[in-house]
Amino acid sequence: SPPWQGALQLLRDQLKSAHVTLMLRPPSPESTGVMINTGAVTQQGVDSYETHFFALDPFVRLSEGQVVTAEELIGKQWLQSTVYQEYLKPLDVRHLLGADIYTKDGIECRLRITRGHDALPFSEADKGLVKRLLPHLKRSIQIHAQLDFLECERALFAGAVNRLLLGMVSFDQNGAIIETNPEARRILGEKDGIWLAGNNLCLDNSQESRDLQRLLRQALSGASINDEGPGMVEAMAVTRPSGRAKLGVLVKAVPMGQFSESKQRPAVVVFLRDPESNAAQPSQELVRRLFGLTRMEAQLALLLTEGLTLDEAAEKMNVRRNTARTHLRSIFCKTGVTRQTMLVRLLLNSVISLG
Repeated sequence: SPPWQGALQLLRDQLKSAHVTLMLRPPSPESTGVMINTGAVTQQGVDSYETHFFALDPFVRLSEGQVVTAEELIGKQWLQSTVYQEYLKPLDVRHLLGADIYTKDGIECRLRITRGHDALPFSEADKGLVKRLLPHLKRSIQIHAQLDFLECERALFAGAVNRLLLGMVSFDQNGAIIETNPEARRILGEKDGIWLAGNNLCLDNSQESRDLQRLLRQALSGASINDEGPGMVEAMAVTRPSGRAKLGVLVKAVPMGQFSESKQRPAVVVFLRDPESNAAQPSQELVRRLFGLTRMEAQLALLLTEGLTLDEAAEKMNVRRNTARTHLRSIFCKTGVTRQTMLVRLLLNSVISLG
């Protein structure tokens, strides 16, 4: 950590260089870069390059697969350049070797290797070693980009599930719990009919407990089949001793893919839904923009989705019933619905719950 640090350090040792730097994202006028450095570097040196000298650097945009020194690419004038005279020379950098990596996804990375004024120039053997390493480095960068994309996607989906107040508990192939999301931890933490004991889901009702264990066993059995299609789905309700509405429980198998080998991957997911949980109130501004409503109309619409009657909503808004009716007629006109139940369904099925 950070990625590539160990490999770059090995390359630095092998080449007897002062620094090896991988610019995963070169600096630009829009943003600072992402650089992995080995060797003696200071934050001030990194900052000065990212904020100023990058724009003056002529040793950029090298041809794919080309490994060259700055002097080979630019000529004798390299030693007269502003970057060398005002930035590299004070840092005791005399020899600079570089290669650039480009991918079809638009990634541009720069590998830069330096030696001091007392060191020998880079040899053809040094350049040959770097050239042999480039395809492997490019492959690692592509894998890193794919993992980064998947992590961003996972975080996006996890956030959406949490905002929808859907609890999620994932199990591996051996029936051990891998992960619980925030809503699942809230429901299980209440210990109202269902809770977590060690690595097991426990239920107060013995019959419901047996039913859940049976569904889990069936789902785990179905998850072991190499099938990329949808897995088995079963559902049940869980009684809560507090007298609140029953929890909804859905058990879904996650079949192994053709090349799945890990036993730590999710094999079964249990979804938990509390029908009485209160979602965070959607933004009135979001509702207003989505449906073209006024501020008062958006407030009324949200109150109706919470289950309030028109009279109750009018009282909470501190307006007369006739005023609320006027607002409701305007909402109907703007949304194209004709009944209050249709309006509630329209709002609940919209994107406001994700906002």
